[in-house]
Amino acid sequence: MKHSVILAIAFVIFISACGNQPQRLDTDKSAPRPEDQATNNQTPPDGPADQSGSITKPTLDDEIGNIADSAGTAGVTEKKNPNINAVAIMSDVRTARHANYDRMVFEFLGPNMPTYHIEYIDKPVRSCGSGDVVSLAGDGWLEVRFTDAQAHAPEGDATIKDRQRSPNLPIVKDLKITCDFEAEVTWVAGVASPNRYRVIELKNPTRLAIDIRH
Repeated sequence: MKHSVILAIAFVIFISACGNQPQRLDTDKSAPRPEDQATNNQTPPDGPADQSGSITKPTLDDEIGNIADSAGTAGVTEKKNPNINAVAIMSDVRTARHANYDRMVFEFLGPNMPTYHIEYIDKPVRSCGSGDVVSLAGDGWLEVRFTDAQAHAPEGDATIKDRQRSPNLPIVKDLKITCDFEAEVTWVAGVASPNRYRVIELKNPTRLAIDIRH
């Protein structure tokens, strides 16, 4: 009997001692950090990541391509630049084929875009100097005319050496300069058909891009 009482007293003392021990925090079950929560299941803001983990941003070609998917126009496009205080020097002309359109690019020195007028015209296409007929392939002729511009240096040397070319793209077949006189530069594109086109002004360097739909 005495032995049972001793065991009972010892058990009560043991339980009391355990209850006074400080509780241990389980750090493995702590809540996620706020910065982890912010990044979980989050899409990179600049576009999808490639397999190396780097972010791929849309290119200028992609952005222009999206613009060119819109309706565009088959009519006249004109924009005047009354603030230009010097003749813009045309420095380059390029053509390229893209997925659903052909592109012509007219590049200028300096920050200012000259006044331009764009429209489909009827034959015959003539040179502004001699009046001679300019032959162009295709069933349509898109004229691009710049005012307060020139395609030659002040000394008289041509800044555009290749003044007629035949890229033979799906739409743009020929591209020829018909005027570079008295601050006016005109190019005419012979196209397979007078499809709708879109005009985009670009900076650094100054460029006018014309996308003609396939």
